[in-house]
Amino acid sequence: QVQLVESGGGLVQAGGSLRLSCAASGRTFSNYAMGWFRQAPGKERQFVTAIKWSNTYYADSVKGRFTISRDNAKNTVYLQMNSLKPEDTAIYYCAARTAPGISNDTNFYAYWGQGTQVTVSS
Repeated sequence: QVQLVESGGGLVQAGGSLRLSCAASGRTFSNYAMGWFRQAPGKERQFVTAIKWSNTYYADSVKGRFTISRDNAKNTVYLQMNSLKPEDTAIYYCAARTAPGISNDTNFYAYWGQGTQVTVSS
């Protein structure tokens, strides 16, 4: 069982930055595929970015603005969000998969955090 706890959400003006963190339990964190997803009101949960080893993947909507990284010594994955836009407003969820592979599909990930709210004002 993997537990995930997100932090770092908040209210920011358009053009600003936020950094989200996701602390994970487990002894083999370095082997996990980690993903960030987001869900806006009335919309489906959508892929933002994922990382496996040093391989990273991004949704087109965040490429060049968001950066995912991980610190295996701290069992933590980060999401640095720059040049934020009002359309980035959503609840952001951290997800983990302990089996091999990486994906942008929500069904791929077995473990989810509780989510953290990000609000970008115009």
